[in-house]
Amino acid sequence: MPQVDVKNLKGETVGQFDLSDAVFGARINQNLLHETVRWYLAWQRAGTHKVKGRGEVSGSGKKLWRQKGTGRARVGSIRSSIWRKGGTVHGPVPRSYAYRLPRKIQLGALRSALSAKLAAEKLTVVNDWSLESHKTKAFRQVLSLLDGETKTILLVNLAGNTNLERASRNLEGVKLVSPKGVEVYDLLRHDRLVLSKEAAVRLGESLGGGRVTASDEVVHIELPPQAATPKSSAPAAAEKSKKAAAAKSAAASKVPAKKPAKAASKSPSKPRGKGKKD
Repeated sequence: MPQVDVKNLKGETVGQFDLSDAVFGARINQNLLHETVRWYLAWQRAGTHKVKGRGEVSGSGKKLWRQKGTGRARVGSIRSSIWRKGGTVHGPVPRSYAYRLPRKIQLGALRSALSAKLAAEKLTVVNDWSLESHKTKAFRQVLSLLDGETKTILLVNLAGNTNLERASRNLEGVKLVSPKGVEVYDLLRHDRLVLSKEAAVRLGESLGGGRVTASDEVVHIELPPQAATPKSSAPAAAEKSKKAAAAKSAAASKVPAKKPAKAASKSPSKPRGKGKKD
């Protein structure tokens, strides 16, 4: 299980923290990272491109000259696509570039990206983001104590810290997300990853399967104490079962047995041909 140093806002090491081995110690799969980044960028495309076709450009629909007899090429409209200012053929139209990526690939890519950050020693765990004010200048000094002069930093913390949200939103290259909103593209784009202690625990539970579900919980049910059966009840129960068996056998003997079906008597068959009368 990988261990990292836990730092405070002054940049001092205050302890050790055990990260989830299934999340931060996974094998780095480059193919999963590539596919997930392509999928993420495809979802970010607006797809609002549009060109005008032949029926949308301005221009008259009158036939310019007669079909035959002029010696010129035949033409039916000034809006033809082979003319200047004519319509565009097979041009781009508004569409969505999004496609579905299997959930297992997304989770595997997240584990690979987090493991790559830890292997490259670009991961920092902060004990608590208890900022005294929401000023950007003071927060920039805190980041300098934690990670030096790193330009791009991805902060992961639980939602609800107003001072952290206000102090980080105006810094170029700094992005704050919740553990639920961590994307592979952001992990690869930012040079440094800074996790709060609670966010590291939450990522280990969601990606590593560490959370106990309802099916994993062991439920103990206490049964009420049973009343002691009297000694005389056992012979009575045996006698009762014997009477029931005897009644069942008597009922079965009264059912009349099925009579065997009569065998069809075989009579000598007569010839089908017509015989002559004597």
